[in-house]
Amino acid sequence: MLANERMLTGKDLELARVLLVDDDLTSRLTLKAVLEAGGYFVDSAASAAEAVGKLDEQQYELVLSDLEMESPEAGLKVLAHARLMDYKPATAILTTYQNKRPDVRRPVLIGPEDLPGLLSKVADLISQRAARIVHRQLRQAASPVSRTSLPTEPSRGASPRSARSRVHRRPDSL
Repeated sequence: MLANERMLTGKDLELARVLLVDDDLTSRLTLKAVLEAGGYFVDSAASAAEAVGKLDEQQYELVLSDLEMESPEAGLKVLAHARLMDYKPATAILTTYQNKRPDVRRPVLIGPEDLPGLLSKVADLISQRAARIVHRQLRQAASPVSRTSLPTEPSRGASPRSARSRVHRRPDSL
């Protein structure tokens, strides 16, 4: 190794941050260990209230929540709060009930009994979030320039009417 090269450590690499919310201690610790072994930085919360506090303090790429905690809909409340955050994390309901049939009207369900499938689904959700962010940034970059940033005088050879027309014209596609 050359003198100016150094070994990368975990502190040098930025891991995707996941918030894991589950009131069952065994499930929470097991899933946290699996996700960390899969290369993710994992914060955990034992209740919806604790999760909301963490969402307000830290940015996450993904929020995984158990559905039923202190109330039957606590997990949905956590995900609803997560979706209100400016950083828009990916969200999914995590269920450890093997016999429970997923409700198609609910967010993505991830069953941890299939650990390779769990890690694959987590990676997919984080990738989809990243793609949405890039798409949103590209749309914002392509949006029309505001009136205040346009020059007040028309360019040489252009009539004032044509300059005004350009200001009011909307792009055909966004």
